Amino acid sequence: MGPCLLVLGTLSMAASILLLFPGGASKYLLEGHISRHAKAVPGVWGGIAAFISVVLSKLALLGASACFVLSGVGLINGPLCFYNTTELGLRHGALWGYPFLDAIDQEPHARADNYLYNQRTWSICLEPEGIVSWHVVLFSLLLLISAAEMVLALLQILNGFLGCFCGFCDGK
Repeated sequence: MGPCLLVLGTLSMAASILLLFPGGASKYLLEGHISRHAKAVPGVWGGIAAFISVVLSKLALLGASACFVLSGVGLINGPLCFYNTTELGLRHGALWGYPFLDAIDQEPHARADNYLYNQRTWSICLEPEGIVSWHVVLFSLLLLISAAEMVLALLQILNGFLGCFCGFCDGK
């Protein structure tokens, strides 16, 4: 559908613009001797809609992919919270930061002790209250939603592509 919409949208806009110049002359447009239907340039509206449709399906895939990656990284890194660094052996007192990311930086084998698999570590975050579960639930939800969006956007793009190139084969 995408390539076909681009071609048809371009042809639609060109035809609509040509209607403003009968026989290639501009004098009729300048004199106001063009029908109100031609002045409405319907092909431009339709062509723009076709371009937007093609672009939006690709943007939907791009946006969903970005959401998936950023949510995954956010989930892996953990929340920003006010925590006690002495629990990680940093001896800086309490501060705002990423305690689970800082723990991985301090201990290379700490990835195996990831906070996602060990809820006992969640209490390291002092503020905001309940931030770790909030963070995990919402980023996990975003991962699921963006995965579904990517599948749907890909299906829409594939459907358009197959519809354009295989649509001529219907009934044969």
